[in-house]
Amino acid sequence: MSFFALILLFIVLGLLLGYAAIRFKVEGDPIVEQIDSLLPQTQCGQCNFPGCRPYAQAIADGKAQINQCPPGGEAGIAALADLLGVDEIPLNQENGVEKAKLVAFIDEETCIGCKLCIQACPVDAILGSPKHMHTVIEAECTGCELCLAPCPVECITMEPVASTLALWQWDKPDTSQQQADS
Repeated sequence: MSFFALILLFIVLGLLLGYAAIRFKVEGDPIVEQIDSLLPQTQCGQCNFPGCRPYAQAIADGKAQINQCPPGGEAGIAALADLLGVDEIPLNQENGVEKAKLVAFIDEETCIGCKLCIQACPVDAILGSPKHMHTVIEAECTGCELCLAPCPVECITMEPVASTLALWQWDKPDTSQQQADS
């Protein structure tokens, strides 16, 4: 009998939670979602925000400029300007400079397994255990460089992402001449 009472209680609580989820649903701001989708998702903090989502929220609230993301570069600024209907502005050099996409590489001979790089990685792209060699999951690494500073033996280097057919893109056209003719 108590078994059926528990099942009845779980059903009632489930229905109550389902109703509450529908009744008190909090809608996200669609512009924040759109801005966040244009950001590179490196979670590097170079924009002075703890990640891409808080930076997107700050842009939507008018508390941050669209030019604070070095990993997004000029293409990211152009996409954000187009979305928001504002003028493009140059990348803020105080936040960093635009670079080619990099990926972390750990020299396995030098690594002492201190775990400091694992703790610093915002996207969990580094694997390893204490006092054993660590390695980087290249597909997950965003190239944020946050793992470099905490490494006591400097066994981490940043290397350019290997160009493959999957990553290849057309060069951007030079529009400076077209704009000068206008």
